[in-house]
Amino acid sequence: MRILLISIGTRGDVEPFLAIAELLKAKGHEIVCAFPEQFRKMTDDLNIEFHGLNPAFLELLHSKDGEVVMGGGKSLWGKILSFVRLAQKGIEVNKVMMAEQHEITESVQPDLIIHHNKAVYPIYKEVQDHIPQIIVSPVPYLIHHIKGYPHLGFRKKILGINIEKWSYSLANFGLLSFVSSWSKKLKHNKRPGRKALKDCLLNTPLIYTISPSLFSGEIDPDSPVKVLGYHEKSVETHWEPSDELQQFIQRHNKILFITFGSMTNPWPEKITRMFCEILSEYEIPAIINTAYGGLVKLDEYDNALIHFEEGLPYHWILPKMYGVVHHGGSGTTHLGAKYGCASMIIPHIVDQFMWNQLLYEKGIGPKGIKISKISKKKLASKILDLWTHQPFKDKAEMLSEEMQKEDFRSELVEALLTVKIKG
Repeated sequence: MRILLISIGTRGDVEPFLAIAELLKAKGHEIVCAFPEQFRKMTDDLNIEFHGLNPAFLELLHSKDGEVVMGGGKSLWGKILSFVRLAQKGIEVNKVMMAEQHEITESVQPDLIIHHNKAVYPIYKEVQDHIPQIIVSPVPYLIHHIKGYPHLGFRKKILGINIEKWSYSLANFGLLSFVSSWSKKLKHNKRPGRKALKDCLLNTPLIYTISPSLFSGEIDPDSPVKVLGYHEKSVETHWEPSDELQQFIQRHNKILFITFGSMTNPWPEKITRMFCEILSEYEIPAIINTAYGGLVKLDEYDNALIHFEEGLPYHWILPKMYGVVHHGGSGTTHLGAKYGCASMIIPHIVDQFMWNQLLYEKGIGPKGIKISKISKKKLASKILDLWTHQPFKDKAEMLSEEMQKEDFRSELVEALLTVKIKG
């Protein structure tokens, strides 16, 4: 089959699709990927056809308004204005990306479309042209009600009213309204009705690329939802650690890894200095990963106790670490747990608060602090707890043993390819 994979978002949204692309390519299928332009090299390295989507989505996250929405840093009114501006720009970006998905799909002419929940054009395409599609998500609690949990974008209660079940309907209404509104701009005689779009959405298979060890909630047996494990793309072989990094690791037998991944915030220098002061005061060896700029290198702290790196492959560094402090993206959360790290999350947005609560409930680390509420006193207490409370590490290693045994590759491929048969 000719299979088109579409994903929109950060690295944690794209990497599961690269893993799927590799699995399906190995089975002899012709694979085409459509991701934000920033991920061209990662896809090219796997020798897979690539179509670049507008990079504006990630640029929005790294804009000044994006930093405020993710990290705070302004008055309530300032935050509201930033959110409104970001939402307005986001609507326009989504329209552009819908048009791009339309153009790419028409040029590729796929037999099957596998897409992220943020990439909603394939829902329209199935209704209009009967091209089968399937949704893959690295985060849970979307589209179909999972008992015990509201939709990812909502709290369980609003104004004292339990909206757990309603939250999924509300989110689906918004999604379908956007698809329906956008489809009116296309020049064709027959436009899909709202009921047809809704039926398609609710009957589309949804696969969570999440470890069952990290999934909570009760799935309705009649819903098209499956939890089929966390999947990594093939390991980068061309990357080599510096001599300084290797020497730092050799000098210390217990190290903390600190990273905010692709998340940004309004005060990277201030927060980095906060971490460094705590680490220095309590003599905790740490590697700080500056990545996309949420943390920055401070020359005065680059010494025998604290080592800065601009970007590190997690599969290489995490097995060597005692613990990890991170933003709480799905990928980093899974890899920290998979490699037995005591973990604490500093959540910035949406699903990261859910992962923060989940890791706390699993007992592999203290409950982290929201990035906009962080202070040296609060952070010091949490880091000391993470560093000194041995049960966190013990439970992390037990969880790691469970996750290391998981292998859902066959089930994932079967679930993806069965859709074509039904189609």
